[in-house]
Amino acid sequence: MHPGSIPGEASNSASLRLRGVSIRKNRARSRREWGGNMNADFSERRVKMVDGQIRTTDVTSAPLLEALLSVPREAFVPAGQKDLAYIDEDVRIADGPEGPRYLMEPSPLAKLLQIAEVTTADHVLVIGCGSGYSAAVLSRLAKSVMALESDPTLADLAEATLAGLGCGNVTVVKGPLHEGYAAKAPYDVIFVDGSVEHLPSGLSDQLGEGGRLVVVEGQGNAGIARLFLKTAGVVTGRRAFNAAIKPLPGFERVEAFVF
Repeated sequence: MHPGSIPGEASNSASLRLRGVSIRKNRARSRREWGGNMNADFSERRVKMVDGQIRTTDVTSAPLLEALLSVPREAFVPAGQKDLAYIDEDVRIADGPEGPRYLMEPSPLAKLLQIAEVTTADHVLVIGCGSGYSAAVLSRLAKSVMALESDPTLADLAEATLAGLGCGNVTVVKGPLHEGYAAKAPYDVIFVDGSVEHLPSGLSDQLGEGGRLVVVEGQGNAGIARLFLKTAGVVTGRRAFNAAIKPLPGFERVEAFVF
């Protein structure tokens, strides 16, 4: 012991140093474990989303439920919003030049995809794919998917995310949403990923025989999900259910000029 030292001071200092090392090691281990547990946590949330938000709204298609369980929804929201990926609300994912864009709430998305009755032989067009989530789900159900997006930043993000998840049957293309994508028509299914005030007639022209177009017309609580079918060259539609989802840009109704 050094002269003037307090008895027990040396041992206390050594104990504090050892405790500090232990705390740092525990923090490092916690960070490693947290990183590993995040994927497990999102997997659990995905199961809860399907069981609590989707099955409870009469979505019974086994292939669709399996697709929803297999696609990591958190990969399609901004980094700071991943904790919101599985809430039962629309999630704002971008503020582009045309206005805000959203990831559709899980329940109405699943119900819309169910009425489309997508098969493994179908060629699908997604209008307004956003960050790519609906295209990823459809990639598990269809033969091929064209994902149309008007926001270049979102389109690039969707392309990178889909490629990273191995969605090799999805092609992301850029262009005005209201025009569809006639270059690869006809389609067996056209899915409009957001509500519209007005559905251009040119979109149904891109359906093949027996094709289905799924869309929500109207905004807010006035939104109605509709299924359009093309039979013998004639397109007819029916009301499916009420749906309040966020709008897509470019489908606003043009008011006629009144004299």
